[in-house]
Amino acid sequence: MTAFEPQSIRSYSQEDVQQILHLAIARQANDKDTEFSYEQILEIAAELEISPESLKLAERDWEVQQGQVQQRTAFDAYRKRRFQKRLGNYTIFNGFLILVDLINGGGISWSLYILAFCGLPVGFDVWNTFQIKGEEYEMAFQKWSRRHQIRKTISTVLNRWFKALQT
Repeated sequence: MTAFEPQSIRSYSQEDVQQILHLAIARQANDKDTEFSYEQILEIAAELEISPESLKLAERDWEVQQGQVQQRTAFDAYRKRRFQKRLGNYTIFNGFLILVDLINGGGISWSLYILAFCGLPVGFDVWNTFQIKGEEYEMAFQKWSRRHQIRKTISTVLNRWFKALQT
């Protein structure tokens, strides 16, 4: 589209409209603390001829997406904590072996072989921990998510059971 075309000829795809409105809202609300009330969202939707039912469905979808983002963030934090723990164990173990090697032989010799041999799994662990895309990541996330849900369910059942026993 050129600048000299009349406005009545302009037409946009749904994706273009979404991008333009997203940029306009972002420009309008330069401050991140600016919030919109639900009534304001309803007014915007009404002006765009979006039904309240469609808006509610979209809001539910958004809440589900936000929950998934939070779960992935928790999973990534879990993986990083687990890696830090393993790296700490590796460092302590190999530091001890190097110290023993220094004390016994006056230098570092045999402990370097163990350091290199143990370093290989740490390298793989780095790769697996910080790789956040792909099939392996998805499988690990699904496995973690299932375990997390099972623990949550068991905790809920036990809490209800203990409350029932107390009454």
